[in-house]
Amino acid sequence: MVKMTVVGAGSWGSAFSYYLGRLGFLTKLWVREEDIYAGLVQTRENRIFLPGFVFPLTVSFHRSLAEAVEGADVIYIAVPSQYCRLIYGRLAERLADGQALVSLTKGLEQKSLKRMTEVMEEVFQINEKNRIAVLSGPSFAREVAAGQPTALVLASHDLNLAREIQETISSLQVRLYTSSDVIGVELGGAVKNVIAIAAGISEGLGYGHNSQASLITRGLVEITRLGLALGAKRETFSGLAGLGDLVLTCTSEMSRNYHVGRELSRGKSLKTILGEMKMVAEGVRNTLIVNKLAHQKKIELPICRQVYEVLYLGKPAHKALEDLMSRSLKEEKI
Repeated sequence: MVKMTVVGAGSWGSAFSYYLGRLGFLTKLWVREEDIYAGLVQTRENRIFLPGFVFPLTVSFHRSLAEAVEGADVIYIAVPSQYCRLIYGRLAERLADGQALVSLTKGLEQKSLKRMTEVMEEVFQINEKNRIAVLSGPSFAREVAAGQPTALVLASHDLNLAREIQETISSLQVRLYTSSDVIGVELGGAVKNVIAIAAGISEGLGYGHNSQASLITRGLVEITRLGLALGAKRETFSGLAGLGDLVLTCTSEMSRNYHVGRELSRGKSLKTILGEMKMVAEGVRNTLIVNKLAHQKKIELPICRQVYEVLYLGKPAHKALEDLMSRSLKEEKI
């Protein structure tokens, strides 16, 4: 595994290709946006999504998807969830036998309610010659690009693939753990974005560390509850793709979803907030999907429900927090 491709030049796709290039791998970055591609070719810097980082010469930039994936050992796909099926369809015609596919997307498909690897399996008709995995965990793009240490989890039903990638791209900056719980790793990465919106609302309303700690703890319960209902392993949610990523996105202004929640609490409309953002906040769409899944499985997710009502029913943010606090008293269940 010496040739890498990253599909998608948003902040995470750019940072991850930058990381791979710094490790010395020949890395192709597929860029959808013409203006970003032109800037990369001219300056070797993505001034929109990853300003301040000049890509090493091991990274090349491509507008042609066929050209970008040709000869790659591993293809990392860092595309917002609403575009994934389209991109997967374009990729399916261009894959060669033996190429591995790794999802970097922390979202769910709105129409089908499916996880990204489920969509991959459907579109790619995965067999032994084309294997898939998902990479998740606490990973703000700028910090990864800057070489600040973090640990991530790589999940696959093919543990040989997971171990091979683990051994290939782990470094002193990024430590990879492997997992066979694909469901749990993907759900942890998706649902934490919904809880992060709630955490941003809490901070924006002026609530302090007690409130934040309570939201994170009970948010983890909701992530676990949904995960178990969908077949995940409980222990996954105590790990990097669960608690690790949840703490990160619920405690930092660098989180897009946290930013959405905070701006909502200050009276801005969702349309205005999203219009001002360059990057996608997956939690906005994930909120719809998570609540639909909860309804299907007949499980209670109070925080996720209140985020839904704020985002889509126009409920005032302070009223959502009041309703959470005034729910009927009961025994704590984890």
